[in-house]
Amino acid sequence: MSEDVKINRGLKGIYFERCGVSDINGSKGELSYRGYSIHDLATKSTFEEVCYLLIFGELPSADELASFDARLKAARTLPAPVFDIIRAAKDGHPMDVLRTAVSALAALEPQSSNVGTEAFIENGIRLTSQVPMIIAAHEAIRNGREPIAADPNLSHAANWLWMLKGELPSEDAARLADVDFILHAEHGANASSFAARVTIGTEANLHGGIVTALSTLAGPAHGGAAEDVMKMVHDIGTPENAAAYVKEKRGKREAVTGFGHRVYRAEDPRARHMRDGVKKLGEEMGAPEWYEILQGVVEAMKPYARHGLNVNVDFYSGVIYQLHGIPMDLYVPIFAIGRMPGWIIQCIEQQESNILIRPLTLYNGPEPRDYVAMGDR
Repeated sequence: MSEDVKINRGLKGIYFERCGVSDINGSKGELSYRGYSIHDLATKSTFEEVCYLLIFGELPSADELASFDARLKAARTLPAPVFDIIRAAKDGHPMDVLRTAVSALAALEPQSSNVGTEAFIENGIRLTSQVPMIIAAHEAIRNGREPIAADPNLSHAANWLWMLKGELPSEDAARLADVDFILHAEHGANASSFAARVTIGTEANLHGGIVTALSTLAGPAHGGAAEDVMKMVHDIGTPENAAAYVKEKRGKREAVTGFGHRVYRAEDPRARHMRDGVKKLGEEMGAPEWYEILQGVVEAMKPYARHGLNVNVDFYSGVIYQLHGIPMDLYVPIFAIGRMPGWIIQCIEQQESNILIRPLTLYNGPEPRDYVAMGDR
């Protein structure tokens, strides 16, 4: 039998379901949400609008967006016991604390157990607002400060920066965070979204799917690229060292962090928007060398582009977070803030035409053999 079965390790190239959310053309380097180019959404839209688009399928009218935004802002609350849990786990990694807190919400909020499209939307809206609150509260508590209350007058991105840092962000800083969330909002059957679908396939509730997604995103092979890029930048030190760094890495046949993607063979279409943001923010904050180091690496990597090793979105994200003074262990949780609407709609699509996801593994263990009694072993 083994000779007749083709193994697609990692399910590479396998279509397991239809999905009407994001369209990815890896060979051309194109991405769209619900038919809208990521370039239009990143330059003309807001994260709140993109959330609405992903969840409901269409761009909202002004009234629809206002109503949706009001629902998001009304959900900026956490049950008191969640803060106690964060305090008890304050020395843990932020992703572990976030996953634990979301799991606790499933037990503390009775409506979390509801299933069905409307319940998933309602619980999803609430979680979208609660996730950044949890991350910001943990950052405050682990540094001996009290959590900062959400500001109902701020946008989703601006409020996140306010809760994290305790100071109102500039318009440009808030917009850059907004774009970062838009670019990370949805990306097909990536590892965490697929894992969430597997959970929902068992008829679990949305919180169960999100906890699974968070657990999967925490793995460095999925969510850790932005942090690794920042470590690389520190290792390089100055723009003049970039070429030698790349030459040494490639000479050892080692990967250069931030290049290559499981799907894209051309440049990740999201990267250009973060690149522009890094350049502008670095100049504003008096640290243009970070951008110059990144561009030095890009220049040194050009000969490898024909092999599909092009820059990806996470190549620039870490430097933006660094310029904001955000600790490296928060980079993956920030990814989770942006990815919330993508996880939510993937879970909604899965439960609307649900089927238990149960692939096969091809046995390659010992041939049938006789059981040996304990005394004869």
